[in-house]
Amino acid sequence: MTDDSLRTIDVSVEFSGLRALDGVSLSISPGEILGLIGPNGSGKTTLVNAITGQVPIAAGRILCGQADLTGFSPREASLRGIARSFQVVRLFNNLTVTENVEAAAMAHGKGRRASRDKARNLLAEFGLEARAEDLAIGLSYGDKRRVEISRALAADPKFLLLDEPAAGMNEAETAALLSILEELPRTNGLGLLIIDHDMRLIMRLCDRLHVLASGRTIAVGDKESVRSNSLVIEAYLGTGAETAHA
Repeated sequence: MTDDSLRTIDVSVEFSGLRALDGVSLSISPGEILGLIGPNGSGKTTLVNAITGQVPIAAGRILCGQADLTGFSPREASLRGIARSFQVVRLFNNLTVTENVEAAAMAHGKGRRASRDKARNLLAEFGLEARAEDLAIGLSYGDKRRVEISRALAADPKFLLLDEPAAGMNEAETAALLSILEELPRTNGLGLLIIDHDMRLIMRLCDRLHVLASGRTIAVGDKESVRSNSLVIEAYLGTGAETAHA
């Protein structure tokens, strides 16, 4: 862990008196790809929501480098360099693909020309040039996913948190997305956190894994050590590790 890492320290989240997260400490460094995995309902999305200010935390702290983001709004967290995607894609349906990405760049202080250039480059990177002037509402689900990730990158984030980025994509689309995501930490210098149901994707893409079960951390480490961890096997992976769901 480095001084410029993104960290949660003993973070807890409660909903109507029920503890969805219980003292979770997670870290991700710039240039790293971290897989956040665990059974359904284990608190993965809740943790991302807490980091990005979507839900309030009951206890703990959220730090990005030396900055304390605890209690920040989603916009404040975004302006500090934390970008994300959602399980359910959220685009401006009545704007074009280019306008969706441009809007994100402009919201983070880029001028109109710089925003247009940024959008053009990102759409080329994600293979979306042919859809640039199409309205977002008419896109396939896989294309909507790629636009959402492009839009998140338009702000030049320090950390990008992706919640099931390959959901709704076919095998070819998933392979193409993987190739892009693999390069992002190196080319952009950002830290990348991935939640996904596809364990083959997670095992190929991630440097480290952080495993949640019932709102608590049960394992953190490299892929092989986590995969062989008895608590992880019992709570989540079982004998079908290659195709288990996060």
